[in-house]
Amino acid sequence: MEINKCDKKRKKKTYRSVEEKKLLNNRLNRIEGQIRGVKKMLDEDVYCNDVLIQLSAIENSLKSLSNQILENHLYKCVAYDLEKGNFEVIDELISLFKRFNN
Repeated sequence: MEINKCDKKRKKKTYRSVEEKKLLNNRLNRIEGQIRGVKKMLDEDVYCNDVLIQLSAIENSLKSLSNQILENHLYKCVAYDLEKGNFEVIDELISLFKRFNN
């Protein structure tokens, strides 16, 4: 059976509930605020140690957000693909974990 060329180009999507989108956007807004705060600190010549502490907080916030999205991905997307017999998702996960560990 020949695959429709449009199907090859179609990207995967993850549909999220309104509530989930709201929570993720709230976290992103906080991170954005943290970044603006660091920019202001640099403009005001704040001591390097204080800037580095804020940068560490931003890294932790991003890691936390990434972990939340990864958890949702495993419970929703990966579980769905496995149920449908799409075991290629395992290769996708391995690649994702390698990226996370770099």
